Amino acid sequence: CLLCVAAAVVAWGFLWVWDSSERVKSREQGERLGAESRTLLAIAHPDDEAMFFAPTVLGLARLRHWVYLLCFSAGNYYNQGETRKKELLQSCDVLGIPLSSVMIIDNRDFPDDPGVQWDTEHVASVLLQHIEVNGINLVVTFDAGGVSGHSNHIALYAAVRALHSEGKLPKGCSVLTLQSVNVLRKYISLLDLPLSRLHTQDVLFVLNSKEVAQAKRAMSCHRSQLLWFRRLYILFSRYMRINSLSFL
Repeated sequence: CLLCVAAAVVAWGFLWVWDSSERVKSREQGERLGAESRTLLAIAHPDDEAMFFAPTVLGLARLRHWVYLLCFSAGNYYNQGETRKKELLQSCDVLGIPLSSVMIIDNRDFPDDPGVQWDTEHVASVLLQHIEVNGINLVVTFDAGGVSGHSNHIALYAAVRALHSEGKLPKGCSVLTLQSVNVLRKYISLLDLPLSRLHTQDVLFVLNSKEVAQAKRAMSCHRSQLLWFRRLYILFSRYMRINSLSFL
């Protein structure tokens, strides 16, 4: 019917404008972040890199950043740690993070458990060591809300916040935190783009259609985690397409 054809044309036009605008946007982010920086992505569990940070990782790739990944646990809450470590490496390969730049911490100090509060000083010490050893000049992690409210996510923010406020970060090292949004915005996918553009103060990464497919492939590497509600998450979450971040 004519209505269906018109809807298809409008949708195609929207996607074309969206892809074109993101190419322009990547140049704008390059001016703000600088090209070819050394970036450390600090996450709490295997799958965080794809479930929450894929737009940032792929956006940084456009800017030719060298991305290091530090995962603070093996995700062993359901005794799947060994499987999840392998899945993380597969996901990083899809996202273009060199496996030589991936570090997974698997010890009792940082258990995958929302009921356990990680020690802020210990997390900060480990973070600082990796920042200094790898010459990092940009750290990316969760904000105070942890996106999902998980205590392990929030612990990473508390640690990097402490390093920043106490002046312990190396000179020239900046921190970006991933903005948490309310549940409604979280699950309206690309429809959140106008609000993201309106409310983002510092950095906004939006994936084009090719990159969205890449992000979904990365998330699909985490086969042990692909329960029905996570499949819905992949379809509807704005974090599979959009990341808005703020500098500390």
